[in-house]
Amino acid sequence: MRILIAEDDAIIADGLSRSLRQAGYAVDWAANGLDADTALLTVSYDLLILDLGLPKLSGLDVLKRLRSRNSQLPVLILTALDGTHDRVKGLDLGADDYMVKPFELAELEARVRALTRRSAGTAPTIQCGALSYDQVGRVAQIDGASLDLSAREVGLLEVLLTRMGRLVSKDQLVDHLCGWGEEVSHNAIEVYVHRLRKKLEPGGVKIATVRGLGYCLERPQTE
Repeated sequence: MRILIAEDDAIIADGLSRSLRQAGYAVDWAANGLDADTALLTVSYDLLILDLGLPKLSGLDVLKRLRSRNSQLPVLILTALDGTHDRVKGLDLGADDYMVKPFELAELEARVRALTRRSAGTAPTIQCGALSYDQVGRVAQIDGASLDLSAREVGLLEVLLTRMGRLVSKDQLVDHLCGWGEEVSHNAIEVYVHRLRKKLEPGGVKIATVRGLGYCLERPQTE
């Protein structure tokens, strides 16, 4: 899952980025509204965390432009403006959730999980044969036994599960797993897939390789 943080406070943005990356998300940061709008035009994101008081282009204008393009991208407004009028205006313009600074990181991460899960149209727990994946705790289990997965492997599994039965290209995996400045090659994606496959195969869960195109997490035959 890839997230854009549009926030002009470098300290807040850095703290958010570190926390979300540790949770397994790919994170980009835009320090002003114009950069955020450009990023939204050129990159596919799973969530936008948006400050309203951005320089060059306000957060509300970023949101207006996003929705004018008929984008359904989930938007979490994060701002110091806590008046009811500000909250209602943001929600009326198409925001999905609203948090006021200061905030607790644990609560923000919970809201991020809820918004990305809702956007993907999946239940809190995704089942694939013997594999179950808890999107709230971001924990994968096979027959009730937890899998020891790295942050990259969790992110990879999440992408494949939410697109179960569909082909996912290496470029799409790079886009969802990597933020700006992160160098991840197609060879590295192959390594991550190989490691994840070895951990899933004992439970009968198969990641198929479509040579030259990408990967597909196969649906169980019983489904």
